[in-house]
Amino acid sequence: MARILAIDYGLKRTGLAVTDPLQIIATGLATVASGELIGYLKQYFAKEPVELIIIGEPKNLDDTDTHATPLVRNMIKKLKKEFPQMPVLAVDERYTSKMASQAMIEMGMKKMQRRNKALVDEIAATILLQEYLRSLPGS
Repeated sequence: MARILAIDYGLKRTGLAVTDPLQIIATGLATVASGELIGYLKQYFAKEPVELIIIGEPKNLDDTDTHATPLVRNMIKKLKKEFPQMPVLAVDERYTSKMASQAMIEMGMKKMQRRNKALVDEIAATILLQEYLRSLPGS
């Protein structure tokens, strides 16, 4: 089996997470500058088989778009253009950043570590991927 890759896309930084080849465990991969995302993914896909990209789609509580939703939709278009054989699935990312911050507290990270936005983005991508895996039939 190939991996599933999750993207927590932001204007400045993008958090990435992947599954193991059996698609059981989600692990943080990296945080990259958003402008370097496509290049990073090209290198990663050359080394690792990936069968699906999931990307967090920001929504308000009432299901309306946020200020970041158009950015994510533009990135989805770029991903589909650059990787036409790769399915791209937008998934609800509400609360993932808050869940990431809470997870960092529960892990005992100090306040300075929790201010590391790159780490928050990577953990948010991991949570996004874990939630996706949990939603699959038979999970």
